[in-house]
Amino acid sequence: MNLTKTDQLKRDHERAVSLTQQLVQIPSVYRPEEPDGNEEKVAHFTADYLRDLGIDVYVEEVEPGRPNVIGVIDSGKPGKTLLFEGHTDVVTEGDRESWKYDPFAAQIVDGRMYGRGTNDTKGNLACMITAVQSILEDTETFTGKIVLCIPVDEERMMIGIKHFIKQGWADDVDGAIICEPEENQICVAQRGALRIRITVNGKMAHGAISWSGINPNWRMAKIITALEALEKEEQEMHGEHPYLKWPSITPTIVQAPATGDAQINVIPEKAMTTLDIRTIPSQDHDNIIQKIEAIFKKLKIADDDFDADYEIIENRPATETDQANPVVSAVHDAVKATLDKEPDYNGVPGATDGTFLHIHGVPIVTTGAGDREVPHQINEYVDLNELGETTEIYRQAALNFLNEDDKNRGS
Repeated sequence: MNLTKTDQLKRDHERAVSLTQQLVQIPSVYRPEEPDGNEEKVAHFTADYLRDLGIDVYVEEVEPGRPNVIGVIDSGKPGKTLLFEGHTDVVTEGDRESWKYDPFAAQIVDGRMYGRGTNDTKGNLACMITAVQSILEDTETFTGKIVLCIPVDEERMMIGIKHFIKQGWADDVDGAIICEPEENQICVAQRGALRIRITVNGKMAHGAISWSGINPNWRMAKIITALEALEKEEQEMHGEHPYLKWPSITPTIVQAPATGDAQINVIPEKAMTTLDIRTIPSQDHDNIIQKIEAIFKKLKIADDDFDADYEIIENRPATETDQANPVVSAVHDAVKATLDKEPDYNGVPGATDGTFLHIHGVPIVTTGAGDREVPHQINEYVDLNELGETTEIYRQAALNFLNEDDKNRGS
């Protein structure tokens, strides 16, 4: 029996809410010290759910107890491949006593569902699965393939998406929708992340006999001051991005001694700081690294006792996708039709799994349900109405993207 559009939207909304609730009720905070402290249970639940829909499912272990899930829906007709990506892991809930509602109960109160992952991003994972379920159940016509990428570890080092790409799953993908909480705005850019650990070497000595040691803290202070000037230089050079605001260089951890116990009357042997450098598309990470090396060289010339080194912990470039790209256009038309208004464009303040798909050459666009400022907070929540809207956006975007060539041939 063919459903009316109203009935289809109601059905999909209810399914997305129910699936979100089930996903959130399976804790998936990565805790390596706990037997169940990872994404395994929610991944297997998701794999079984997809199999029940008749979808071809592949489960690939990235690390012991940490499986990626991949679902493939092949139309049997030649065409493009669209990828939806939504991760299974969530960040720690922190102090449970600080929560008004149990973080893993997925309790519904006044039109909102509360719990860790409701917003980031199990709600959107539920929406992408429900959208595909809707397409299949309503026997919607489309060409090509839909790939559901459901990886582990997005909240840490993104080993899940890296494994997915390494296994060749992204090789033939023509466009990807990254399912993250963006208030159903269309995010076409992401800030890059360059994370660096700097160590300054000194000589341990008694604080009362400072001339017998080499204090790394004085050298570290000069580095941090120089980095502040470098941040201003980069901001003046590159300006404010329309969606990502200003590039930044942020010292986060400052520690001396770098390891071991600190004591007020002891000059430490080493000092350490970590940098969280966030970039915009016009910046080049190699160039920034060269400028940091130049700071070290300049300080060494002025101070024979200056001795510092650095380690790059993570290097994720900024991304930007042209608004005319077919995957962006497909989402644009879906948002406009679903919300009955012109879509808002924006950028993602941090990196996502889409960063590595972008590096691999896949055009990406990020959108989904959830307040942009709620991820990782106590009392995380998602609005239930937004889950319904996002499901329909994903459904329409998939059909728009995969049937675009057929439309062009018919025009």
